[in-house]
Amino acid sequence: MEALDCVVIGAGWYGLCAAKQYHAVSPDASLAIFDYQSTLGGTWAEERLYPSLKSNNLLGSYEYPDFPMDTETFGVQKNQHIPGHVIHKYHEAYAAKFGIADLIRFNTKVLSAEHQETDQGGWLLTVQSSGSEEQKLLARKLIFATGLTSQAFLPAFKGQEEFQGKIFHSKQFPQNSDTIKTAKSVTVFGGNKFAWDVVYAYATAGVNVNWVIRPSGHGPCWMAPSHVTPLKRWIEGLANTRFLTWFSPCIWGAADGYSGIRRFLHGTAIGRFLVNAFWKVMEDDVVSLNAYATHGETSKLRPWISVMHTGTSFGILNYDTNFFDVIKNCNVKIYISEVDHLSQDSVHLVGGRVLKSDVFVATTGWNHAVPLKLLPEGIEKDLGVPHRLSDEDPSYNDLIAGADKDIMEQFPRLKTPAIWNKNYKPLTGLESIQTKDSVTPYSRLTPFVQHRFMVPSSSRFLRCRDVAFVGTVTNFSNIITAHVQSLWVAAYFSGRLIKDPAAVLGNAGALQELQYQSVLHNRFGHWRYPIDWGDRYPSFIFDAVPYFDLLLRDLGLQHRRKKSFLAEITEHYGPRDYQDINDEWKRKYGVSGADL
Repeated sequence: MEALDCVVIGAGWYGLCAAKQYHAVSPDASLAIFDYQSTLGGTWAEERLYPSLKSNNLLGSYEYPDFPMDTETFGVQKNQHIPGHVIHKYHEAYAAKFGIADLIRFNTKVLSAEHQETDQGGWLLTVQSSGSEEQKLLARKLIFATGLTSQAFLPAFKGQEEFQGKIFHSKQFPQNSDTIKTAKSVTVFGGNKFAWDVVYAYATAGVNVNWVIRPSGHGPCWMAPSHVTPLKRWIEGLANTRFLTWFSPCIWGAADGYSGIRRFLHGTAIGRFLVNAFWKVMEDDVVSLNAYATHGETSKLRPWISVMHTGTSFGILNYDTNFFDVIKNCNVKIYISEVDHLSQDSVHLVGGRVLKSDVFVATTGWNHAVPLKLLPEGIEKDLGVPHRLSDEDPSYNDLIAGADKDIMEQFPRLKTPAIWNKNYKPLTGLESIQTKDSVTPYSRLTPFVQHRFMVPSSSRFLRCRDVAFVGTVTNFSNIITAHVQSLWVAAYFSGRLIKDPAAVLGNAGALQELQYQSVLHNRFGHWRYPIDWGDRYPSFIFDAVPYFDLLLRDLGLQHRRKKSFLAEITEHYGPRDYQDINDEWKRKYGVSGADL
């Protein structure tokens, strides 16, 4: 049976970076990357690219810190969004540059992972490649980088067996892009960024678009130009400017070393007045720039939740032409309504309206549970991954109660919950929707509850240091996150963290505190970002820089990386600020033979 020192599951942004960083720290270790797709890139794999797909981010903020996406090589200009095919090419170049391209095993799905309950730990994996029988192999270390958009959720709509057109999830848009030329009328269901992209693609091709957003759902997502506020600042830069991060209630915010300022802003009436004013300016500016109220159709796209309570469902208007002009001038009709049923050539809405359609595109979200079987049975709790929770679990409920108390004491602003839809119903709770999936995005599961959003805080796994999860966090700086998280994981595996979570072993009180902090940080999202994070996975925007601070402190590295105090608080953080952390860590530990 094949045995490997480390296996990474997933070859997207996080999987490639996790493999590269592990390879850098342990160059002599055996390593493989498994991905079920036929090309690398995850969301940006060749088979997932669709017409007009671009990054939300502008050039310079969507790249690995130690591998710049230069204009000469990749052809993207300053202040441009990056086309999907360029991002795919960039992934290929990154994998080749750092010697991990040949380690990827494509078209290979990991079916199960069984933990070996020994002092050394390890994982027995069952894998299957296309056209081959199942195989077993042993991984001494396992990194999950399966992503948050790998498992599309597509329920069954009442009457869909009679519908003679195409029905598909937005993930399958690339495989159905011919409908842009062949369809006369389409119905797009959902209000997220994927829905906006699909609507734009069809409408600008001259196809009649019926856009259905259900009144009992989350509503239209926030969308903004790349530059906002009266000063027309770059939005990714705003989110990563330390001075502005102070205005975001953040449970790990004190990691930046400015706890006094944060206590003033969130713990005093005057401070909270300033915080509320900041978020009002942000929200009012986006509403003004988008001019929702200037047209009957665009007015239906105004979001239903405040900007402050919005995480990474917040999208950027990265289109070639003005999206709202497309809505006003093209054949796009927006309906705030439920789908009642489908018939031969139509989508029927509650209330009787009939929408003639050749195509029905469902942007119905993603399953966030780990996409493989975990063994032994019941291991999910100790791993800190989503699982069904019994109401009779007193220890977990006590931790939640304690976390809620601490969160509200630090951030009284969150005592007033965000009211975004009093009539909300889960999609799977509607009579017209059915699913055979045992787990859906609406299943009552625990969220990811892990130390630093990466490793289990149970003694069972701290003892053998044989598993980590990367990419269950999402923010505007995902690629910086991938880089810093992956170095942290490589250091954790090798026992070279200054603040090592495994150091609590043998100290019952310290272990209990570590586990409580894991619950506290994850529970925070329930109140701070009720739609995007809620009870699922970490999703935040203005809290990324203090998160990087937290990880860099664990690594024993300098977290304030600007040249002066003024620059530190006013200049935004970007990939280049973290380009040297590998070398800094190498010098600190005197690592030899590792190409860091």
